[in-house]
Amino acid sequence: MKPFTRLVGLVAPLDRANVDTDAIIPKQFLKAINRTGFGPYLFDDWRYLDHGEYGQDCSERPLNKEFVLNQPRYQGAEILLTGANFGCGSSREHAPWALLEYGFRVIIAASFADIFYGNCCKNGVLPVILPVEVVRKLFTEVAASPGYRLDVDLPLQTVKNPSGACFHFEIDQFVKYGLLQGMDEIALTLRNAQDIRDYEGRRRRETPWLFPA
Repeated sequence: MKPFTRLVGLVAPLDRANVDTDAIIPKQFLKAINRTGFGPYLFDDWRYLDHGEYGQDCSERPLNKEFVLNQPRYQGAEILLTGANFGCGSSREHAPWALLEYGFRVIIAASFADIFYGNCCKNGVLPVILPVEVVRKLFTEVAASPGYRLDVDLPLQTVKNPSGACFHFEIDQFVKYGLLQGMDEIALTLRNAQDIRDYEGRRRRETPWLFPA
Protein backbone atom coordinates (compact mmCIF):
# COMPACT_ATOMS: atom_id res chain seq x y z
CA MET A 1 0.00 0.00 0.00
CA LYS A 2 1.05 3.61 -0.49
CA PRO A 3 2.82 5.20 2.52
CA PHE A 4 1.00 7.99 4.31
CA THR A 5 2.84 10.94 5.82
CA ARG A 6 1.00 14.21 5.30
CA LEU A 7 -2.01 15.29 3.25
CA VAL A 8 -3.42 18.73 2.56
CA GLY A 9 -6.70 17.84 0.97
CA LEU A 10 -10.21 18.97 0.08
CA VAL A 11 -12.83 17.89 2.62
CA ALA A 12 -16.22 16.33 1.82
CA PRO A 13 -18.74 16.34 4.70
CA LEU A 14 -21.00 13.33 5.26
CA ASP A 15 -22.95 14.48 8.29
CA ARG A 16 -24.47 11.14 9.27
CA ALA A 17 -23.87 8.97 12.33
CA ASN A 18 -23.77 5.16 12.33
CA VAL A 19 -22.93 4.82 8.65
CA ASP A 20 -22.60 1.06 8.25
CA THR A 21 -20.48 -0.93 5.82
CA ASP A 22 -23.52 -1.92 3.76
CA ALA A 23 -24.07 1.77 3.05
CA ILE A 24 -20.38 2.24 2.25
CA ILE A 25 -20.31 -0.70 -0.18
CA PRO A 26 -23.59 -2.66 -0.52
CA LYS A 27 -23.61 -6.44 -0.32
CA GLN A 28 -24.12 -7.10 -4.05
CA PHE A 29 -20.62 -5.76 -4.71
CA LEU A 30 -18.88 -8.32 -2.50
CA LYS A 31 -18.56 -10.85 -5.32
CA ALA A 32 -14.90 -10.01 -5.91
CA ILE A 33 -11.91 -9.91 -3.56
CA ASN A 34 -9.30 -8.33 -5.82
CA ARG A 35 -9.18 -5.02 -3.85
CA THR A 36 -9.85 -2.91 -6.95
CA GLY A 37 -12.87 -1.90 -8.95
CA PHE A 38 -15.04 -0.80 -6.02
CA GLY A 39 -14.57 2.98 -6.14
CA PRO A 40 -17.49 3.61 -8.55
CA TYR A 41 -19.82 1.75 -6.15
CA LEU A 42 -18.92 3.67 -2.99
CA PHE A 43 -22.14 4.71 -1.21
CA ASP A 44 -23.97 3.23 -4.20
CA ASP A 45 -27.50 3.44 -2.76
CA TRP A 46 -26.99 7.13 -1.95
CA ARG A 47 -25.03 8.24 -5.02
CA TYR A 48 -27.32 6.79 -7.68
CA LEU A 49 -31.05 6.74 -8.30
CA ASP A 50 -31.11 3.19 -9.68
CA HIS A 51 -30.02 -0.18 -8.33
CA GLY A 52 -26.38 -1.05 -8.99
CA GLU A 53 -24.76 -4.42 -9.61
CA TYR A 54 -21.13 -5.51 -9.63
CA GLY A 55 -19.53 -5.06 -13.05
CA GLN A 56 -22.01 -2.42 -14.10
CA ASP A 57 -20.77 0.66 -15.96
CA CYS A 58 -21.62 3.61 -13.71
CA SER A 59 -20.84 6.35 -16.22
CA GLU A 60 -24.43 6.57 -17.51
CA ARG A 61 -26.28 5.84 -14.27
CA PRO A 62 -28.64 8.55 -12.93
CA LEU A 63 -27.04 10.48 -10.07
CA ASN A 64 -28.67 11.67 -6.89
CA LYS A 65 -27.71 15.34 -7.17
CA GLU A 66 -28.53 15.95 -3.51
CA PHE A 67 -25.88 13.54 -2.28
CA VAL A 68 -22.75 15.29 -1.08
CA LEU A 69 -20.24 13.42 -3.24
CA ASN A 70 -22.16 14.36 -6.37
CA GLN A 71 -21.96 18.09 -5.64
CA PRO A 72 -19.36 19.95 -7.76
CA ARG A 73 -17.72 21.70 -4.81
CA TYR A 74 -16.63 18.37 -3.34
CA GLN A 75 -15.23 16.75 -6.46
CA GLY A 76 -11.70 15.55 -5.87
CA ALA A 77 -12.07 15.39 -2.09
CA GLU A 78 -9.42 13.29 -0.33
CA ILE A 79 -10.67 13.75 3.23
CA LEU A 80 -14.07 12.50 4.39
CA LEU A 81 -15.54 14.22 7.46
CA THR A 82 -18.32 12.14 8.93
CA GLY A 83 -20.40 11.23 11.98
CA ALA A 84 -19.77 8.98 14.96
CA ASN A 85 -19.52 5.18 14.76
CA PHE A 86 -18.54 5.26 11.11
CA GLY A 87 -18.04 1.83 9.54
CA CYS A 88 -20.29 -0.15 11.87
CA GLY A 89 -21.95 -3.36 10.68
CA SER A 90 -20.07 -6.14 8.94
CA SER A 91 -16.31 -6.64 8.82
CA ARG A 92 -16.08 -6.44 5.01
CA GLU A 93 -12.71 -5.14 3.90
CA HIS A 94 -14.34 -3.94 0.68
CA ALA A 95 -15.40 -0.79 2.57
CA PRO A 96 -11.90 0.74 2.89
CA TRP A 97 -11.05 -0.61 -0.59
CA ALA A 98 -13.94 1.41 -2.04
CA LEU A 99 -13.11 4.53 -0.04
CA LEU A 100 -9.45 4.41 -1.04
CA GLU A 101 -10.14 3.80 -4.72
CA TYR A 102 -12.66 6.64 -4.78
CA GLY A 103 -9.87 8.92 -3.56
CA PHE A 104 -10.18 9.19 0.23
CA ARG A 105 -6.91 8.84 2.17
CA VAL A 106 -8.25 10.27 5.45
CA ILE A 107 -11.54 9.81 7.32
CA ILE A 108 -12.26 12.06 10.30
CA ALA A 109 -14.95 11.16 12.83
CA ALA A 110 -15.65 11.22 16.56
CA SER A 111 -15.53 7.40 16.61
CA PHE A 112 -15.23 4.36 14.36
CA ALA A 113 -16.30 0.74 14.51
CA ASP A 114 -13.26 -1.22 15.70
CA ILE A 115 -12.94 -3.70 12.82
CA PHE A 116 -13.47 -1.00 10.20
CA TYR A 117 -10.81 1.16 11.88
CA GLY A 118 -8.33 -1.70 11.69
CA ASN A 119 -9.21 -2.51 8.09
CA CYS A 120 -8.58 1.12 7.11
CA CYS A 121 -5.13 1.11 8.68
CA LYS A 122 -4.23 -2.13 6.90
CA ASN A 123 -5.14 -0.62 3.53
CA GLY A 124 -3.54 2.82 3.68
CA VAL A 125 -6.57 4.85 4.79
CA LEU A 126 -5.91 6.98 7.90
CA PRO A 127 -8.87 7.07 10.33
CA VAL A 128 -8.63 10.12 12.59
CA ILE A 129 -10.60 10.33 15.83
CA LEU A 130 -11.28 13.87 17.07
CA PRO A 131 -13.54 15.11 19.90
CA VAL A 132 -17.23 15.54 19.04
CA GLU A 133 -17.07 19.32 19.49
CA VAL A 134 -14.11 19.58 17.11
CA VAL A 135 -15.87 17.47 14.47
CA ARG A 136 -18.97 19.71 14.75
CA LYS A 137 -16.76 22.80 14.36
CA LEU A 138 -15.21 21.34 11.22
CA PHE A 139 -18.64 20.55 9.74
CA THR A 140 -19.63 24.19 10.25
CA GLU A 141 -16.44 25.47 8.65
CA VAL A 142 -16.74 23.13 5.64
CA ALA A 143 -20.31 24.26 4.98
CA ALA A 144 -19.32 27.92 5.11
CA SER A 145 -16.17 27.68 2.99
CA PRO A 146 -16.14 26.19 -0.54
CA GLY A 147 -12.76 24.64 -1.26
CA TYR A 148 -12.19 23.96 2.43
CA ARG A 149 -9.00 21.98 3.05
CA LEU A 150 -7.40 20.38 6.07
CA ASP A 151 -3.74 19.63 6.72
CA VAL A 152 -3.39 16.13 8.19
CA ASP A 153 0.09 15.28 9.46
CA LEU A 154 0.61 11.70 10.61
CA PRO A 155 4.16 12.07 12.03
CA LEU A 156 2.95 14.97 14.20
CA GLN A 157 -0.51 13.40 14.70
CA THR A 158 -2.24 16.71 13.98
CA VAL A 159 -5.09 18.12 11.93
CA LYS A 160 -4.80 21.81 11.08
CA ASN A 161 -7.63 23.92 9.67
CA PRO A 162 -7.19 26.90 7.28
CA SER A 163 -7.17 29.41 10.16
CA GLY A 164 -4.23 27.60 11.77
CA ALA A 165 -6.06 25.88 14.63
CA CYS A 166 -4.35 22.56 15.33
CA PHE A 167 -6.02 19.45 16.74
CA HIS A 168 -4.06 16.46 18.06
CA PHE A 169 -5.20 12.87 17.49
CA GLU A 170 -4.08 9.62 19.05
CA ILE A 171 -2.99 6.54 17.12
CA ASP A 172 -1.33 3.27 18.10
CA GLN A 173 2.39 3.58 17.39
CA PHE A 174 2.67 0.24 15.60
CA VAL A 175 -0.28 1.17 13.38
CA LYS A 176 1.32 4.57 12.76
CA TYR A 177 4.59 2.93 11.76
CA GLY A 178 2.83 0.64 9.29
CA LEU A 179 1.01 3.56 7.66
CA LEU A 180 4.20 5.60 7.43
CA GLN A 181 6.01 2.67 5.82
CA GLY A 182 3.08 1.71 3.60
CA MET A 183 3.07 -1.82 5.01
CA ASP A 184 0.51 -4.04 6.71
CA GLU A 185 1.49 -6.76 9.20
CA ILE A 186 2.25 -9.28 6.45
CA ALA A 187 4.52 -6.89 4.56
CA LEU A 188 6.30 -5.93 7.77
CA THR A 189 6.84 -9.61 8.59
CA LEU A 190 8.14 -10.41 5.10
CA ARG A 191 10.95 -7.91 5.56
CA ASN A 192 12.46 -10.67 7.71
CA ALA A 193 11.86 -13.40 5.12
CA GLN A 194 15.48 -14.54 5.07
CA ASP A 195 15.57 -14.82 8.86
CA ILE A 196 12.37 -16.87 8.72
CA ARG A 197 13.83 -19.20 6.09
CA ASP A 198 17.04 -19.57 8.11
CA TYR A 199 15.04 -20.45 11.23
CA GLU A 200 12.89 -22.99 9.38
CA GLY A 201 16.00 -24.62 7.90
CA ARG A 202 17.67 -24.81 11.29
CA ARG A 203 14.58 -26.38 12.86
CA ARG A 204 14.47 -29.03 10.15
CA ARG A 205 18.09 -29.92 10.82
CA GLU A 206 17.79 -29.92 14.60
CA THR A 207 14.41 -31.67 14.89
CA PRO A 208 13.92 -33.73 11.72
CA TRP A 209 11.28 -35.90 13.42
CA LEU A 210 8.90 -32.91 13.36
CA PHE A 211 9.10 -32.78 9.57
CA PRO A 212 8.22 -36.21 8.16
CA ALA A 213 9.03 -36.71 4.49
